[in-house]
Amino acid sequence: MKFITYLYDGKERSGILKEDKVIDLNESSNGKIPTDLLSVLENYEVYKNELVELTGEGIPLSSVQLRAPLPRPSSIRDFYAFEEHVKTARGRRGLEIIPEWYEVPVFYFTNHRAVIGPEDQVQIPENCLRMDYELEIACVIGKEGTNLSVEEAEDYILGYTIMNDWSARDIQAHEMKVGLGPSKGKDFATSIGPWIVTKDELEQFKTDKSYDLTMTATVNGNVISSGNLSSIYYSFAQLISHASKNVTLYPGDVIGSGTVGTGCILELGEEVHRWLEDGDEVELSITGLGTLRNIVRK
Repeated sequence: MKFITYLYDGKERSGILKEDKVIDLNESSNGKIPTDLLSVLENYEVYKNELVELTGEGIPLSSVQLRAPLPRPSSIRDFYAFEEHVKTARGRRGLEIIPEWYEVPVFYFTNHRAVIGPEDQVQIPENCLRMDYELEIACVIGKEGTNLSVEEAEDYILGYTIMNDWSARDIQAHEMKVGLGPSKGKDFATSIGPWIVTKDELEQFKTDKSYDLTMTATVNGNVISSGNLSSIYYSFAQLISHASKNVTLYPGDVIGSGTVGTGCILELGEEVHRWLEDGDEVELSITGLGTLRNIVRK
């Protein structure tokens, strides 16, 4: 199943995507299923059977405007889970990976009220001269849980989506010298979308630890980044287990993977690509999850 949020006839609605047709959750269920996806996820077990049985002619995907599938997620935790990215990005600053990175998966909370979706414009923050994208995948929590074991955690994943953790690198570098953050270097925008794909649809790509999903990023049509989710050091089950320690995870919480190896300009270096500028079109594509496209604006 592919969950979407979209605009149609001036109203924000939630639906599922079947091939190239949009099935509205609320209308197709005769009002039984809520109009917003977060409310659906918060009561997923109640609506689960109804969702599977939804039918209807639907409307063409081309006739709607896609929003972020969760325009207002309950929270966003973004991890740092790909070894290649950590090693290369730190190496460019003359640093090695610290031993603690191999001992515990770390994350930061980003602004869950600054989420944008496919085709939306992302504004370069004022005084930023080093605007960057980050090629990531995120999972969406489907049910409430606390102190989850790694073995239990997989069952709490509803599905996956593409995530772009936009970064103002010069602002980020300056503020993190204090030893806290990132904050304003990331605070302004996070893209997710174009839809949430339930994990059963990715079963064909399953590996022992993750999924064999090719991840690419293009700027103005040129491939800049290329990686694979299977290279992740910490599995999503490990990330979720750690995030749930001494705290409750809720439906609609978003867990980001962090940047895949080669997945940002900071890691690749300006010799590969300049920092992003006004008018640049950035596309992130992941096998089975589609393409997330945004335009950068000053």
